[in-house]
Amino acid sequence: MIRLVNIEKSYRHGVSQTFVLRRVTADIAQGDFVSIMGPSGAGKSTLLHILGMHDTAWQGEYWLHDQPVHALSQKDRLKLQKQHIGFVFQSYHLLDNLTVYENIDLPLSYRDVKRTDRQGMVADILDRFNIVGKKDLYPNQLSGGQQQLVAIARAVVANPSIILADEPTGNLHSDQGRAIMELFATLNAQGTTIVQVTHSEANAAFGRRIIQLKDGWVVDAV
Repeated sequence: MIRLVNIEKSYRHGVSQTFVLRRVTADIAQGDFVSIMGPSGAGKSTLLHILGMHDTAWQGEYWLHDQPVHALSQKDRLKLQKQHIGFVFQSYHLLDNLTVYENIDLPLSYRDVKRTDRQGMVADILDRFNIVGKKDLYPNQLSGGQQQLVAIARAVVANPSIILADEPTGNLHSDQGRAIMELFATLNAQGTTIVQVTHSEANAAFGRRIIQLKDGWVVDAV
């Protein structure tokens, strides 16, 4: 599903060059649950944003479903992203002026899904995540755990094959965080590939494999 070959990311400072990622090579299979770990500054979030195609200024090869992301135009990358990837952020990234229903509906509107189809898809997700009673509330009326639940619902409403999660429980207390990780485990058991960045050994234990980064290098992959 995902193959990375010698991915590198760097910044220029005059005549000097600072590397954030160095020669990262990794394979992630369909249905895998991978945790990217390492100390602060190791390049974890940078790698995740490359996978999510939010970052385009990198070198190397990135293959997604046999498509050469590194060789695609920005338009074709965006199309591939919309088709396959859902992203979950630590800080939720819900739009404060939209209701729960409208936040979940938003990515479907970007995909030109018909309104009648969107209504059915959002209704199914609200029911699946047991948040039907929250659909008319705004993010500031929800707890942190509820906001993250809505963020995950928004990420999966279009049935992506991959969920990328950047420290998804970082702003939650332990019970809320465990509930979110259990939800990821359920989604993974249903066939969704999960790649998460985490500092938490407990969160990593929900997955199947760990990719360890240090100073931009892969130092272990089990």
